[in-house]
Amino acid sequence: MRRPWILAGLMLFLVTPIGHGYDRISGKSFASRSEVIATHGMAATSQPLATQIAIDILKSGGNAIDAAIAANAALGLMEPTGNGIGGDLFAIIWDAKTKKLYGLNASGRSPRSLTREWFIENGYESIPRRGALPVSVPGTVDGWFEMHQRFGSLPMKKILKPAIDYAREGFPVTQYIASLWKKYETILGEYPAFRETYLPNGRSPAKGEIFRNPRLATTLEKIAEGGRDVFYTGEMAHVIVDHVQANGGFLGYEDLASHYSEWVEPVSTSYRGYEVWELPPNGQGIAALQMLNILEAYDLASMGFGSADYLHVLTEAKKIAFEDRAKFYADPDFVDVPVKEMISKEYAERRRKLISMDKAAMEYPPGDPKLENGDTIYLATADKHGNMVSLIQSNYRGMGSGMVPPGLGFNLQNRGELLSLEKGHANSFEPGKRPFQTIIPAFVTKDGKPWLSFGIMGGGMQPQAHVQILVNLIDFGMNLQEAGDAPRLRHEKSSQPTGEQMHDGGVLMLESGFDEQVVSDLIKRGHKVSSSVDGYGGYQAIRRDEENGTYIGASESRKDGHAAGY
Repeated sequence: MRRPWILAGLMLFLVTPIGHGYDRISGKSFASRSEVIATHGMAATSQPLATQIAIDILKSGGNAIDAAIAANAALGLMEPTGNGIGGDLFAIIWDAKTKKLYGLNASGRSPRSLTREWFIENGYESIPRRGALPVSVPGTVDGWFEMHQRFGSLPMKKILKPAIDYAREGFPVTQYIASLWKKYETILGEYPAFRETYLPNGRSPAKGEIFRNPRLATTLEKIAEGGRDVFYTGEMAHVIVDHVQANGGFLGYEDLASHYSEWVEPVSTSYRGYEVWELPPNGQGIAALQMLNILEAYDLASMGFGSADYLHVLTEAKKIAFEDRAKFYADPDFVDVPVKEMISKEYAERRRKLISMDKAAMEYPPGDPKLENGDTIYLATADKHGNMVSLIQSNYRGMGSGMVPPGLGFNLQNRGELLSLEKGHANSFEPGKRPFQTIIPAFVTKDGKPWLSFGIMGGGMQPQAHVQILVNLIDFGMNLQEAGDAPRLRHEKSSQPTGEQMHDGGVLMLESGFDEQVVSDLIKRGHKVSSSVDGYGGYQAIRRDEENGTYIGASESRKDGHAAGY
């Protein structure tokens, strides 16, 4: 005879409804997995094989900087839909010896022989998305060597060897990357050199197929042997320049030979006792800081995750920050960007007064501080010494420009598209100018100690997602994996078919997982709400747990993300 309490418990289990938001042992109902916890080192990347490479580098005596470079090199091969050595790189590094953050801007500049006037005279209203004209100097390789020279420990030959071996022997393409790759059969298939390298047998590789890139293997071998000059001043530079110019572009040998990366001071704002760090323009990182400053005055914890009030103020704060982003963010070598003023608490207070809790604004004016369909990779690494790296790298529009220099095995970025042809604009095209950048790494410290290295891929989604991750962690008390798996919003401005921006409040895209009543409430406030299955970024993070002496890792469930430690 069964005991009544056992029967009652069994009945309760059987009738409990599924899908009503009940939390699990591993986290909230939307959490895809539990966090990863380890003591000696951690890596989180968007491709499991790249994560394994980073861990192998750490185990072999390398540090977090070595591991980050090795993983990035592998991702350029394994995830060419988002990055590669033809693109740019940004990093924030916590150095355990000096107990200090260092910022690296490894972005390239526009051709010195090309002018805004040339575009206007030849009938262009904007810089093209593909082909040779949007190609700017690729900064990644120089970025690697800057990081390595200052902080690295293992020889570059050893660091790049895993990527070289995989390029020559091949690797199985994952389902997610295969689906992205498929799109470029038609988008970039018109370029013969692109087809030769990335469309073997006349098509993109399918899920599970082995892809090899022996040309890239040889290129990486030469870089490992001869250093960054092989890429920027050697025969390789001439191949790059000749290919671009043969296809109507202007990138010159001197553009490559004179290229250099820049070590910059990260900038920060405090948010509820945490110091959030981003890199200054030409990137968009300070948009996240501006949003956090605006949001800090609201009791988001009481509003609750997924509430209409929270989603409303988050969206309005984004609109305000992005108006400044559109007007002021540019290469500081060419314009005076008022960074200090824009990320001040006083400026946020003035801008916050524009927000109504009852009504969505159709538009906000840009402030007066002195009174994007891209894909990317992000990775984080940490080592037993306490070093941590936050690194992001991209070709801009997925696989880039379509310009694949013959025999080299990589695609050149089309980042130059982001320069404006509007006369007098801060980001207007000028020779030798770094384009406005969407890719941004992030870092958080607490009481002067490293707390979090994190980032999210995806064009204009990035600062929006940075804020959502931090609010999830700090205001809503989520763990590192929950904070990344929680449903996100993405706000975009509306545009005409010509690309001209409209002032109708834009479109609020909501990922699945938000309550229908909340959506109805947002619509009543004037938000134009829609949904999509993609475009919400790709998240990786590593948190330092000082109390237990461990690292906690998390990675993106929307992609092939993988965090691992040892």
